[in-house]
Amino acid sequence: MDHPLIDLINARIAKAEAEGAFENLPGAGKPLPDCDDPENAVLNRILKDNGAVPQAVALSRQLSALREELRETSDRDARRRLIQDMSLLEARLEIERKSR
Repeated sequence: MDHPLIDLINARIAKAEAEGAFENLPGAGKPLPDCDDPENAVLNRILKDNGAVPQAVALSRQLSALREELRETSDRDARRRLIQDMSLLEARLEIERKSR
């Protein structure tokens, strides 16, 4: 089953092509880059363009931020809380690494 707007889409593409909108584009005439995962290529591109990273990377960044905060903090209660948070993140990071 075609998309309900397929005729409109095709008409707009044909009009843009007739007006030369697709001429002199960067990369024109060059082969497309290899794609390791064609089924998820669009999803992977959207994630990459929006700064998404694997869970292990995100956890590592959070852990680094907590370590930096710990270095700059002298309050005992704050340090205790930071160390607890770091322990939890380290456990989550280890679980993430083992699941891969």
